[in-house]
Order: sequence, then structure tokens, then C-alpha cells
Amino acid sequence: MSSFSPYAKLDEAEQARLEARRKTRKRIAIISLSSIILVGVVVATVLGTASNRSDAKKGAGVDHQPLASSIKAMCDVTLYQDSCQRTLSSLDNSKEIQPAAVFKLAVQSAMAELSNSAQHLSESDILDGIHENMTAKALENCHELLSLAADHLNGTLSAGSKSLFQVMDDLKTWLSSAGTYQETCLEAFESASGALKTAITNHLKNSTELTSNSLAITKWISEVFGSVKLRRLMSFPEQHHDQEPEWLHPKDRKLLQSSADLRKIANIVVAKDGSSKYKTITAALKDVPEKSNKRFVIYVKRGVYYEKVQVDKEKWNVVMVGDGMTSTIVSGNLNFVDGTPTFSTATFAVFGKGFIARDMGFRNNAGAIKHQAVALMSNSDLSIFYRCHIDAFQDTLYAHANRQFYRECNIYGTVDFIFGNSAVVLQNCNIFAKVPMPGQQNTITAQGKIDPNQNTGITIQDCTISPFGDLKSVQTYLGRPWKNYSTTVFLRNNLGNLIDPNGWLPWTGTSAPSTIFYSENRVKWKGLRTINNQIASKFTVGSFIQGNYWIEAAGVPYKYGL
Repeated sequence: MSSFSPYAKLDEAEQARLEARRKTRKRIAIISLSSIILVGVVVATVLGTASNRSDAKKGAGVDHQPLASSIKAMCDVTLYQDSCQRTLSSLDNSKEIQPAAVFKLAVQSAMAELSNSAQHLSESDILDGIHENMTAKALENCHELLSLAADHLNGTLSAGSKSLFQVMDDLKTWLSSAGTYQETCLEAFESASGALKTAITNHLKNSTELTSNSLAITKWISEVFGSVKLRRLMSFPEQHHDQEPEWLHPKDRKLLQSSADLRKIANIVVAKDGSSKYKTITAALKDVPEKSNKRFVIYVKRGVYYEKVQVDKEKWNVVMVGDGMTSTIVSGNLNFVDGTPTFSTATFAVFGKGFIARDMGFRNNAGAIKHQAVALMSNSDLSIFYRCHIDAFQDTLYAHANRQFYRECNIYGTVDFIFGNSAVVLQNCNIFAKVPMPGQQNTITAQGKIDPNQNTGITIQDCTISPFGDLKSVQTYLGRPWKNYSTTVFLRNNLGNLIDPNGWLPWTGTSAPSTIFYSENRVKWKGLRTINNQIASKFTVGSFIQGNYWIEAAGVPYKYGL
């Protein structure tokens, strides 16, 4: 077995540092409010001195001091204040601070550092430290992940025409995902040799900090200025709420919402028996147009397709429909024990935005003894899985990043079998805990939120959780906190008598970070919450993943709120 660990463990010193930062959030909120007042004072001061003083040098000397103070106040909302102030120091020469300028400079700086990080990963100090196949694969994954992060950072600078209420949700989602991708790169080397791990950590330090800062500043701008004034301040064009999502062609909305059988109007048909042009899903995906705003339907006929499928990031708005969740199945067996990093074990992996799967099955047959073996991984923003069968043991469903929705799916697993750092809602699903290896406990979720400003988490709503097999001697838990800000909410589910009375299992030791957010108040951890309807509603389809804007357009049933 490779020396690599499956996940990054919680470091005690790091946790203490982050927890201390968490305790200062109230202080930061006060500073945030003060800083916007200060910005207003600065603008007024600049305008006043511009008209009343002829001595440019004297005027500059008076104005720059308050501007520098404003930048410091703004950076106080970030986790990495020093790097924030260095990044924004060029604004000291501005006559006034514009939110759009702050936002763009922060993101552009993160992009520049990310580019440097990617370049450094090809340098000799990294390459010379690679001595085994698993390490080489992990480095390969890092290059792919950093490319995804760069795409998301670039997307925040070219958001295009979005509705007023949605634009900030998009920006926060993409910045959250950019941070997640970099964290996943680091996780792959968690148990690597000391020198190699240190080199990679150092190379990614600046880009991860600046990405986090960009997210914090974006969230601050959103909260302080409010949605009414936001579009004008951020220089985004206006769009009415009742207009179609810009990524969805009007004809496609009618297509998906109609009662027509998508299999009969598919653009491509895949048949394992050779009755159509394409015998594999991979071959069919090669003929899907890139970056298209039109839906492209692939009908996969019944059968078991033994292939590793990847829907690349350039393949937008793909709809894949089968003959039933247990009739059309994609199957594989890549796993961690045999030398594949967790990120690469997925039988079916999706990266292109706007992906929809209906009546499909995804499974990984590696077995419990092979540890991490992902059946389905989604990085697709605004992705939907409807009436799908997702089956493995450990790490079955990797909801890695971006906004995702699962409806009426059957999900099977043992350890951490719904995990990742997306903003995901599972609604009206059947969740089955299987028999694990001897000595193991079942944990349904392992959420990976790494930054308090990320808009990520797992919501499980109106689902039924049941045993699959004899679990009388097996402890089954709702989940365990993978990262310091793990956020998981269970809303009105049928748990039966399967779940252990404690509800949650610590990742290490006997407790969990106080910074987590768990909704089932069972064990006596500080991060456990008893929530009311007002708080619970923040984790529903409408509020958490803005589902009314894109799920309805896909013709899939959903519940907007509680």
C-alpha cells in the first residue's frame, strides 16, 4: 500500500490558530462596518480636498493616510491580513477606493500567484522528489486541479450578464471552488516525504492565501454594500429576474420541461451491443461540441459499460440519460490501495458545467478492502443527478466542488461515502449503509469546508437512511468532520433506528473543532447546533444553491424550501 494517507488530518497547531481567528469574527464584523463608513469619509475627503487645495503634494499627503487605513480595515476581514495589505497596497495611489477595483486586484493577484505555483510544480526541486508511481499521479492531479482553479478565478473576472441577485453567489461559488482545488492538490501529498511536501506547500502558499483573501473581500463587499447597489459598484450589467439563465438556450428549457422522452430526441446514442455508431460513452463524448450553451443529449442504452468516463471541463450542458438507474450502469474498480489517488479513482467524473444525468447508474466494484474507491465525482457547477444509482464502499460520492443537486437517487456506501466541498443538496434520496470491513464504523458524510467564508456544505433533506445488509453489530454515524469548518445539515429525514445515539464520530480524538456546523445536536461538541426554521432555510435548495434559477429550467422536480 502506498504511504499516502487518504485525507489530510486536522493539525492541532493549525486548528488552534484557525479557532483563534474564528473567535475574532465578531470583532471583524464590527471592523467591517466601520471600514465602509471610513471609505465614505475618505471619498468625501478626497472630493473636498480636490476642490479646495491647489498644493498637490500637500493634498496627496493628507489623502493617502486615510486610504491606507481603509485598506487595512478592509483586509481585517481576511484570514491573511499581511498578504492582503501587500496585494492592495497599489491602491494607496488612488483618489478613492472602488469595490470593483479592490475585487479585481485581489483576484488578479491570486491568478498571478496561481500561475507561478503551477510553473513551480515542474521545477527540479519537485520532480527530483518523485520516486514512486503514486507520487507522479498525485503531481499530475495537481496540474489538473490548478488549471481548474485558474479557470474559476478567471471566471470571476468575466462573469458576464447575470441577474442582480445571482452574481455574488456565482463569484463566491467559483472562489470557494478555486480554494478547494488547491487544497485537494495539497492533500495528495499529505504523507509524502518531508522535503517534497514542504516544497509543494511553500509553492502554493501565496496562491492559497490570496484566493482566500479574494473570497473574504467578495463576501465583505456583498454584505456591506447590499444587493441593490452591488451591480453598479461591481460594473455588472443589469438583467431582470424573469429572464432565462444566460447559460441555457430558450429552446433547451422547453425541451427539458416538456414531457417528451429525451431518449427519442437524443443527439447521440450509445449502445454496447453495437446497434448504434458509438459503443462507449467515452467515444460519444469526443463528439460533443465544446463550450456550447445548447443542451446536448446523449442516450446510453441499457447495459454495463466498463470504462472510466470523464466529462471534460470544455463539455458544457451535457444531458446523459439511460434506461433506468439499474439498467444503464457505468462500472469501474480503480482504488487507492492499488496505487490510484482518490481524486483519480472515480468511475465517472464530471467537470463541464451544467451537466445532467437521468436514469443512470455509477458504481465502483473495488470493494471495502481497497479503501477509497469513488463511483461518481462531480465538479460541475449547476449539475443535477436525477434518479441515479451510486454504489461503492468508501468514498462513493465525491461531491467535490461547485453547486450540485441530487434528487431521488439511491446512494450506497460505508466510510465517508458522501464527501467533498461542494454546495450540495440531496433531496428525496435513499441512502443505504452497507457492511464495512471488520473493525470499521460507517460514516455517511465527511464534509471538507476549509475556509469560514466558503459557501459550501452538505444538506440532506427528506431522505431515508436505511441499512443494506445486517448492521446490528456495526456503528453507523451521520458523519465526521473532515476539515475545520465542516458544514453538514440534516433536514427532516427518516433515520429509523440505524444511527448511533451519538450521531457523529470525531475525525481524531474524542471531540471536534468548535468551528464546524452540524445540525443534529447529539454529541456534546461546541460545533453542534439546534437550528430553527429561519436558519434551516439557509440550507435549502432556494437559498443554499440558488436552485430556483437553474433546477426548474432543467425540468427536474425539487422542493424550494423546507
